[in-house]
Amino acid sequence: MILVHYCVEMVNNQQKKMTRINILSATDRPNSKALMVSRYVQSLYEERGVQTKICTLKDFPIDAIAGGRYGSDIPSVTEFNNEVLDADGLLMVVPEYNGGFPGILKLWIDYLPFPEAFEKLPIALIGEASGAFGALRPVEQLQMILGYRNANVFPERVFIPRVGKEFDTETGLADEFKQKLLISQTNGFIRFIEALKSADIVVQS
Repeated sequence: MILVHYCVEMVNNQQKKMTRINILSATDRPNSKALMVSRYVQSLYEERGVQTKICTLKDFPIDAIAGGRYGSDIPSVTEFNNEVLDADGLLMVVPEYNGGFPGILKLWIDYLPFPEAFEKLPIALIGEASGAFGALRPVEQLQMILGYRNANVFPERVFIPRVGKEFDTETGLADEFKQKLLISQTNGFIRFIEALKSADIVVQS
């Protein structure tokens, strides 16, 4: 009986220590490439024993903020925000629209609690675009905002250019070097989160 109790306690402790990473598809476009990339990347993290959940800004309750309800208590928005942020780290998959990141992403950020929402939160970034630069500009624009909000931004970014041609939902990136960068980011972000947790630099979820 004591042995059974010990084993159960060990399993519970392992579950508590397991890293949890949420993946945000940062657009409200239906059937987006960002969502496809998010699902592929989710498989990489789960192969490494990380608990993951995909969230998408397509589910952001935009109707609830019609007319501008800044500073209001909006339960559906609070529920969505809590779902996205309830993790040890957040990976954002960011598409490029008109030389910047999607407007829905900025709108979501503007409705997050200030300043605490991103405070010390480990965040990794993947850019994807139809063009040749893989959403470099949107990711760098977003980094400025995340820095202002005191997030712990992981320095290894990944950019996926010509996403319709270079990305496959089963095998990942066609370019071997870019695929290695994606794997490196995956492994590195896990270590980054664990290091920050060990140093007590992150807000414990």
